[in-house]
Amino acid sequence: MRLQKYIAYCGVTSRRKAEELIKVGRVSVNNEIVKEMGVVINPDKDIVSIDNKIIQLEENKVYILLNKPEGYITTLSDEFDRSTVVDLTKDIHERIYPVGRLDYDTSGLLIMTNDGDLSYRLTHPKHEIKKTYIAKIEGILNDKELNWFRKGMDIGGYVTAPASIKVLKGEKNYSIVEVMIHEGKNRQIRKMFEKINHPVKRLKRIAIGKIKLDHLEKGKWRNLTKKEIEYLKSC
Repeated sequence: MRLQKYIAYCGVTSRRKAEELIKVGRVSVNNEIVKEMGVVINPDKDIVSIDNKIIQLEENKVYILLNKPEGYITTLSDEFDRSTVVDLTKDIHERIYPVGRLDYDTSGLLIMTNDGDLSYRLTHPKHEIKKTYIAKIEGILNDKELNWFRKGMDIGGYVTAPASIKVLKGEKNYSIVEVMIHEGKNRQIRKMFEKINHPVKRLKRIAIGKIKLDHLEKGKWRNLTKKEIEYLKSC
């Protein structure tokens, strides 16, 4: 089994993040640091460590949906001692990690698991899984601005793919809009609205593909259903 795949299977992090850990020299096999990609290990014989801590395969796969509140980061730890989404799932015995990310000041649907293959599938750009957000923004959008979203726009060295956007409510000083994208660039939706001078006041993710947040209370989590897990694995 390839080293990065083994790390993901152990529930430490996604395969992509595992590759980053390897590159910076935080992974060792049989007490020897490995920095090369593509190293193959024998899970029954080789001892793999991250930061000198031995890791082992997770036998019990866990899949949960969390309604992330604002003010939490989607990493396993934070050098500034900020609250992380792991703090909200302490009653889960298995080591799980977020699939993708939500900004510190963004709330909503976040999937967490220890299934490295599923995490890789959901975060790989080629699968183009749509993510739906509700945003409260300053001002009222005109047709030209809506078309920029639908055609794609340059947000500073990166041109976004066409997005779906629908105005749900428009008042004098603000609008409520639904946005659907399949990309996951850092703060992408906020940057898109900033580009057209309509800063985001509040942002919430309500769906990933067909998986919906619905009425789950903020800060709470639930197990994904068998049907939902099968759907995600088929994406």
